[in-house]
Amino acid sequence: MGRAVLTGRGRKRHLGGHPWIYADDLSALEAEPGELVPAHAPDGSLLGWALASTTSRIALRFVTRTPEAPTPELWRARARAAVAHRRALGLLGARDACRLVHGDADGFPGLVVDRYGDALVLQSGCQGSDRYLREWLGVLEEALGSPVARVLDRSDSSTRAHEELAPRVAWLRGETAEPIEVEEPAADGLPLLRYEVSLTEGHKTGHYLDQRTNRAAAARFARDVDVLDAFSYDGLFGVRAAQAGARSVLCLDQSEEALARARRNAERNGVGARIVTEKVNAMHDLRARVERPERYGLVIVDPPAFARSRREIEGALRGYRELNKRALALLVADGVLVSASCSYNVGRGEFLDTLGAASLEVGRPARLFRFEGAAADHPVLVTLPESEYLKCAFVRA
Repeated sequence: MGRAVLTGRGRKRHLGGHPWIYADDLSALEAEPGELVPAHAPDGSLLGWALASTTSRIALRFVTRTPEAPTPELWRARARAAVAHRRALGLLGARDACRLVHGDADGFPGLVVDRYGDALVLQSGCQGSDRYLREWLGVLEEALGSPVARVLDRSDSSTRAHEELAPRVAWLRGETAEPIEVEEPAADGLPLLRYEVSLTEGHKTGHYLDQRTNRAAAARFARDVDVLDAFSYDGLFGVRAAQAGARSVLCLDQSEEALARARRNAERNGVGARIVTEKVNAMHDLRARVERPERYGLVIVDPPAFARSRREIEGALRGYRELNKRALALLVADGVLVSASCSYNVGRGEFLDTLGAASLEVGRPARLFRFEGAAADHPVLVTLPESEYLKCAFVRA
């Protein structure tokens, strides 16, 4: 069995509650890739047990903070808790889609599991989650109460490179024809939403499940107004807006494949006549629309991450400021902007600062009336700020 010894700084970080220990904060590490090892303080006392990485800057991911070695029952209990949380949210219907496991926040470091109807998509991001993938899948199926018909290993995220793990996409069970169709139940005055997902080709695990509740919240401001949905991907912000009574919806994205999916989603929900798509670079296109000029009652901007590392933060903040400046300029008087950032390296305060700077530059006082994160099936571990990645601001200007 391997072992790890933290430095004084590493011990301080651990006592502060953060589950990750960086390689610079270890004085010794003896471990196989992904091995579960005891982690010791500089004085030799046992601090807990952690999954080790032999290559990543994140060298340890704590699993427990007690001297007792983890047992299989620990994983079973965590799987039961994860499933119970989603069941309490009403997200485990036969055709529902949800995040079933959200990494460290659910006690499974490095692992994401999304459920799409009768299919599970697994995404392993570190050596530890790779090592325990089959065992963790087993306890999840046990917690769900029945075997899962279709299981896809979609471990192809760029973060695997830091762990010297190759990307991997493979059906572990029950390969299926794509796309598949899933549903969001009727709620908050909105009807049932049906949409398609490509599990093997779509972004992330096939879809952006984290924006589910924000799409419904944005739709409240769509009735009888023209809506612009920039970086629309599969168009669900726009489809929800149309379902809520938008006069028209324009979806902008640079992927024709995503826009084709958006059009099909609009048709399957009976709102195809009110949704138009355009293949453009949304960042550049918004400037031209400001100059024409065009105006909308609701503008939604949900771009991909601008900062994938801390080195990119400065450029990301400039990008968010410029994007939101253009978005605010496209609003009618007293219109609503819904602006999102999925860059976990950009904090809430920094993101709001870019909105404030954009407001000043365009001369449009902006009133923040709602600020949301990811949907409730994406819990945040309060001692792991990195798990609070999504920010969604609702502004009237």
